Amino acid sequence: MNLNMLKAKIHRATVTHAELHYEGSIAIDGLLLDASGIREYEQIHAWNINNGKRFVTYALRAENGSGIISVNGSAAHRAQPGDLIIIAAFAQLAEAEAEQFQPTLVYVDADNRISHTNRSIPTQMAAA
Repeated sequence: MNLNMLKAKIHRATVTHAELHYEGSIAIDGLLLDASGIREYEQIHAWNINNGKRFVTYALRAENGSGIISVNGSAAHRAQPGDLIIIAAFAQLAEAEAEQFQPTLVYVDADNRISHTNRSIPTQMAAA
């Protein structure tokens, strides 16, 4: 059996552009792609923190160090400049692979510069 597991995530990236008439995709600063392991043309899911809208598209490489997160094509109806989004990619792994696998998590600041990375998400605790 194969499991569809989180491969990589870019957490709370700020949308810098929404280009309705540009060919579809999300253009992502190349340094963020490299740090996350998300490949150009790889399918990605995007979740808009501001409005709750979700969509699936593919990654395009933007200029390294530019901070660009450009939501393009019809997806531009789902995110606007200034919105915070989570970008995620998934991988199919055999159960044995999944036991040892850890995703790559990239956290960014307000300018889409890497603040830190991690290989696991902290355990959520019950509210006190």
